[in-house]
Amino acid sequence: MSFIKTTEQTSDYDHLEKMSINELLSNINKEDKTVPNAVEKSIPQIEALVTQIVQKLKNGGRLFYIGAGTSGRLGVVDASECPPTFGVSHDLVIGLIAGGDDAIRKAVEFAEDSSEQGWKDLKEYHISEKDVVIGIAASGTTPYVISALQHCNNNNIITGCITCNEGSPLANTAQFPIVVIVGPEFVTGSSRMKAGTAQKLVLNMISTSSMIQLGRVKGNKMVDMQLSNNKLVDRGTRMIMEELHIDKKQAAELLKQYGSVRNAIDHYGAQ
Repeated sequence: MSFIKTTEQTSDYDHLEKMSINELLSNINKEDKTVPNAVEKSIPQIEALVTQIVQKLKNGGRLFYIGAGTSGRLGVVDASECPPTFGVSHDLVIGLIAGGDDAIRKAVEFAEDSSEQGWKDLKEYHISEKDVVIGIAASGTTPYVISALQHCNNNNIITGCITCNEGSPLANTAQFPIVVIVGPEFVTGSSRMKAGTAQKLVLNMISTSSMIQLGRVKGNKMVDMQLSNNKLVDRGTRMIMEELHIDKKQAAELLKQYGSVRNAIDHYGAQ
């Protein structure tokens, strides 16, 4: 099935090399401003997928992101932020990238073109019907991602995707596609720009809303965050001060005693 790759269409701007620095920055910013509006149109699709994710995670399942290049890196970043932000285990949200961890820093040639490796990578984690797999590819044509989702479909595993081209093979493969049409890039074909921004925004929405639904946020606070540095310890202390209306010294003592914001608040309230 043929489709129009809007991510590959010619930029609305030309002679970029003749623009001043201010013109370049202003025009890139102008294009970036259109991305949230494009994401907004996809909220019903995002909601449908998040509903599936929450149900699976509540029943002991996991969330997988799988992608290549920039898309794969964005998935890895989002997955890696879930444990420190929400206090979940490292095997609840997992990011996979074509070419393995080496590809996070440097491009691995032709890794995205494999039509078998994606499924092999998922099987390393003993993927099952309890899990959800989201394929991420701006173009919607990445074999590594598409084939992985096809295998998931054949094995009764819920599949979703984040792509920026309507009618793409990936969108047609995923059971719960999210398609964000951002249009041509400022630099023709450079989908790390608007398409990458759109994917990042959607990933933020997916993981954050899922974790809130799982009870990992209290009020508007990250009460389960890992206290892995002084900044986060200080943030945790302030959360306890605000929640319990106590002074900094007492809040710090409670945090040290109970090891997390949630435990400190719960134990203090139970006294």
